[in-house]
Amino acid sequence: QVQLVESGGGSVQAGASLTLSCVASGRTANRSAMGWFRQAPGDEREFLAATIWSGGVTYYAETVKGRFSLSRDNDRNTAYLQMSCLGREDTAVYFCAASETDLWYEDWSTDARYKYWGQGIQVTVSS
Repeated sequence: QVQLVESGGGSVQAGASLTLSCVASGRTANRSAMGWFRQAPGDEREFLAATIWSGGVTYYAETVKGRFSLSRDNDRNTAYLQMSCLGREDTAVYFCAASETDLWYEDWSTDARYKYWGQGIQVTVSS
């Protein structure tokens, strides 16, 4: 069983930066995927970025590429999502997720492929 806990959300002004953290407890498969998603009111959950917990390539959605950066600290079992140049369109509840087993690269953006989810954390960007 894996538990994920996000932190670092809040309210910021447009143009600001914010870093979210996701602490994982429990055991994941060596090459399980770790992803960040978000969901705005009335919208479907949107993929943002994903990587492999043990290290490797990181994949970003086009909507956040160049503004968001995913990193990991394996010693702390923590993943980070550094967000910059935030706009009102980034207002959403942000989730981190982990797969139970290895994922094919092409499945990293599919939320249904992730078994474990954090509780979500609100990010609000105002102009």
